[in-house]
Amino acid sequence: MAGITAHEVTKSFGDTPVLDRVSVDIRDGEFLTLVGPSGCGKTTLLRIIAGLESQDSGDVAIGGVNVDTLRPKDRDVAMVFQSYALYPYMTVAQNVALPLTMRRMSFAQRLPLVGRFVPGSRQARAGIDADVAAVSEALGIKHLGGRRPAQLSGGQRQRVALARAMVRNPKAFLMDEPLSNLDAKLRVQARAEIAELHRKLGTTFVYVTHDQVEAMTMSDRVAVMLGGKLLQIGPPQQIYDSPATLEVARFVGTPEINLLPARVRDDNSLEIFGHRWFGFAEGAAAGEATIGIRPESWSIGGGHRALSLTGVVQHREMLGSETLVHVRVAEAAKPIIARVDPRTGAGFVIGASVTLSVESEHILIFDRDGKRLAVPVRTPHLSEVCNG
Repeated sequence: MAGITAHEVTKSFGDTPVLDRVSVDIRDGEFLTLVGPSGCGKTTLLRIIAGLESQDSGDVAIGGVNVDTLRPKDRDVAMVFQSYALYPYMTVAQNVALPLTMRRMSFAQRLPLVGRFVPGSRQARAGIDADVAAVSEALGIKHLGGRRPAQLSGGQRQRVALARAMVRNPKAFLMDEPLSNLDAKLRVQARAEIAELHRKLGTTFVYVTHDQVEAMTMSDRVAVMLGGKLLQIGPPQQIYDSPATLEVARFVGTPEINLLPARVRDDNSLEIFGHRWFGFAEGAAAGEATIGIRPESWSIGGGHRALSLTGVVQHREMLGSETLVHVRVAEAAKPIIARVDPRTGAGFVIGASVTLSVESEHILIFDRDGKRLAVPVRTPHLSEVCNG
């Protein structure tokens, strides 16, 4: 096992910058996910760690040792690719055994016919077969050993790729979108299997995905990347509840966070739709601001809340375990989405007038530069609220 450190890593392809001074410290044995949209640089960073790409500047260390000059095979990390990269002419057992065969056997010992007569080849092969059998048993693919990749389902190919990485007992696993080729049902199963594998092995996992669900459900920590920069890193719930920037808030969460315009006044009050709150924006520069409210934070109906808005139901999405209600509010540029219990969601018919309300602790405030204001959000006293 080993921790991984990338310090001030930059990378450009021609005139196109891909990574902009990215630094990340991945702890020994943790499951860290690099998440972001396509083109944000997450796969490039993973390939630089693996040694498959070279950075323009910056340093990479594995287990406290600088690996910038080491070849990929000498870094002792195993990479699982999006395409699985299985050899079609080899059986499952041969694919899984390949890393050990290349490491433990000489060229002469690997020859298909005469190799068995080379001294030491029989003992080496027996050890490899034992290791392959053990990891195949652990991943439930031992019965597939004689098949070729074309005879496997997507989920089975994914397990074979994991087994081939696992059999080496590497210092770290690097995974690049390994579930993207699976259907929705298999992805749920595979997420649980990968998380369980990490718990069993206790090895460092670095996982790349654009899928927020994968990032939130499997990771010890999540690193959000946008535009070649690492914007925030932390536990999944912290990233969701306390996004550091407006960009992170927009990216994390499905449906997307509801954003409403606001203004910081010269007296450090926050104005939202003509109402002013004091004590919310201390230290913030006067000017435009934005408030963010997650769909599940809204209540529909009566009750005293810090912020209440009246609108008309425009659309409903019945999802079984929840209902998404789209409400058109005059003050908002686009419909507000509220996530509600399906037992009550059916009662909100299209065209009905409803009141949306939210408690103050669920309101995120961002200044004009998109930085979240780290202020204690509270429900103001009546003496602190005024119109216009």
